[in-house]
Order: sequence, then C-alpha cells, then structure tokens
Amino acid sequence: MRKKALIIAACAAITAGTLSSPALAAPKAESAVQAPSAVQAPATFTHPGVGVSRQQLDFIRTKVQAGAQPWTNAYNQAKNSTYGSLTRTPTPRAVVECGSYSNPNYGCTNEREDAIAAYTDALIWYVTRDDRYAQKAIQLMDAWSATLQDHTNSNAPLQTAWAGSSWPKAAEIIKHVYGNWPNSGRFGTMLRNVYLPEIINGSNSNGNWELSMTEAIQGIGVFLEDKTVYDKAISLYRVRVPAFVYLESDGALPKTKPAQNLDTTAKIVSYWQGQSTFVTGLTQETCRDFVHTGYGISAIGHVLETSRIQGIDLYPEFGERLRQALGFQSRWERNLEAVPSWLCGGTVTRGLGPITEVGYNAMHTRLGYAMANTQALTESRRPAGSNNLFVAWETLTHAENPS
Repeated sequence: MRKKALIIAACAAITAGTLSSPALAAPKAESAVQAPSAVQAPATFTHPGVGVSRQQLDFIRTKVQAGAQPWTNAYNQAKNSTYGSLTRTPTPRAVVECGSYSNPNYGCTNEREDAIAAYTDALIWYVTRDDRYAQKAIQLMDAWSATLQDHTNSNAPLQTAWAGSSWPKAAEIIKHVYGNWPNSGRFGTMLRNVYLPEIINGSNSNGNWELSMTEAIQGIGVFLEDKTVYDKAISLYRVRVPAFVYLESDGALPKTKPAQNLDTTAKIVSYWQGQSTFVTGLTQETCRDFVHTGYGISAIGHVLETSRIQGIDLYPEFGERLRQALGFQSRWERNLEAVPSWLCGGTVTRGLGPITEVGYNAMHTRLGYAMANTQALTESRRPAGSNNLFVAWETLTHAENPS
C-alpha cells in the first residue's frame, strides 16, 4: 500500500507541475528497440475519445436506426445481453482480490462485468437516447467509485488493466455526450488513485499484460485529460508492441523489452514459448495459445484507435504489425490447413476471441489493405460479442465504420 501511495503522490505532483515527468518514465530502452522521439499526447483532448469517436458513434446510430446489417444484429446482441439489462444490480467491493486465472475470485468477475455493462449501457443510450440506459451506466460507475479502494493478489495488475480499459469508454460517452453525471469527478479520482498506481509502471510479464495495461493507462489519461499519464502509456506501447509482434525486418531475432534482460537467444526462445523459427506476424504468445495472443492484439488495436481519435495517428508506425498479427493468427485460427512442424511444434491452441473487428476495420476499410484471412474470419463470426474481460460489441462499433 505504501508503494501505491507514493505512486499516487507522484502522479498528483506531476499534474500539479511540482515534479518532473521522468519520475514515471518508462525503463530506458536500447537504441535497437526505442522509437524516435515524437509528440504523444494531443494538445487538446477529444471527447468522447476512448475506443470510439463521436463520428463513429453517429455512424452506428444511423445504421441501427435504418435497420442495416450487421449493425442491427450486433446492437440487438448487446441490448439483449445481461450487460444491457436495466435490472442489473452493481456489485462493488472495497478490495478486489484476484489470483492467477482469477483464483481466488473476490470481485474480479463482478468488476470486469460491471465495467462492460456500463459501456454497453452507454452505447445503447447513444443509439436510442433512452435515458434509462445512461442512468444505469451512471449507477454502475457511481457504485464502484463510492466503494473500491484496492486490487490485491497476483493478478491485480491484469485485473486492473481489464476493468480500467472498459470504464473510460463508458465514462467518456456519459460525461461528454449525456452530460448529467454529478459524481464524474469522484469516478475520475477512483481511476487516478486506485487504478493508475497498479498499472502505471507496466509489466515484465507476458506481453498481453503490459499491452492491456497500456490501453487502460491511455484511456484513463484521456478521461482525466492528463498528458503525463497519456505519454506514459505511449512510451510503454512504443517498446512493447515491437517486442510482441515479429516482422522479418526486425532481424534474425525478435525485438525485446530491455528491462526483461532477454540477452541471449535461449532466453528469447524461452520467452516466445519455445518458438525458434520467427516469421512475420508471429507473436510472443502465439505458441502459448491464441486466447492470450488475442488479448495482446486487441489492446494494440485499441490504443491505435484512441490515438487516432486524439489526433495523433500511430498507424504508420505500428499498423503493419497489427495487420500481420491479425493475418497470421487468422490463418491458423480458421483451421483449414495442417499446422507445420516449425510452428509451435505442429500444434496451436485456437480461440482468438472476438478481437479482429477493430484492426480489420482500420487496416482494410480505412487504409485499403487486402486481408483475406482476417476478412474471412471476421465476417464468419459476426456479430462479435464480448470476451467478458475487456472486449465488447466491436461489430457494432467498428464493422465497416469509415469515420
């Protein structure tokens, strides 16, 4: 708890201008993996601006009101889910305790699902302008901001990241479009004092952890309009994404995060789940399983989308890694051909999850890349639902959305 208190104090000091931002800087990266210095936070934040923009939301609303597909089916899926229920009762806890794989699970599922429900309600409100849904989202957010004090046990950083990725999406729509939310300041205080200390310094664990943490930090930075927090997210992202998705242009071995000290081929191979043949689109967790790989790919796309909405386009820098990761995993997820012996010993564990819509829309719909495997997989699984962790309703929000 003392460590968290110190981090909270540092964040507050930076915001107040009494402490320089290097106190929360990312670990120094080697020149081989550190991206060129660039502006990261926008001069002025755009709202709503986490995951979906006002223009994207307007596109969704128009499509659903016209009964167009696949958006109408996707909307109905969200509205008819438990997350869209107006009878949902918030289940906040003062301390959420999550061990490995959420065992023990004291509030872990409740927190994640209440956060997704708040976002679901915010989306339904935007489409319908039925104030009951906005008020339900507020009820959920207020209940947690009045109660939550800490996350504990081994999965605390990941739990915080997952819930912290969904809350700002809901909060941005409610605060900046609906508008009538008296306790929005208390909610922001919860994000700053309970969520940020657990995730602000990233992770040296598997890449999906830090990528999800980065997504949450970025979204919180937008909601709080805190440029230092936002910059921290992008600093982590610039090092982690090249260390998660391999491109042949990286060289014979994948890039690494310097703080992990993966300084030998043997260490790198071990960290990449025993994979010693590196090909474009392979990820650090491909040979672990596609579920965790999907978490990382999803977070990569989410950060790129929020950055674009905030007026700083990172797709030229990271879009190719996203495109290749989606294409590679989609090829083997479709299970139309035998897995070669050089890939994960000839066996992959499928289960990519509902995570392809955001990246596919960005790289194919907006930027025009042909993505045959990703397209086939994405269209075959519409409407994409929720993974019940931090991904929800992305056919609704991003399918063929050019905004």
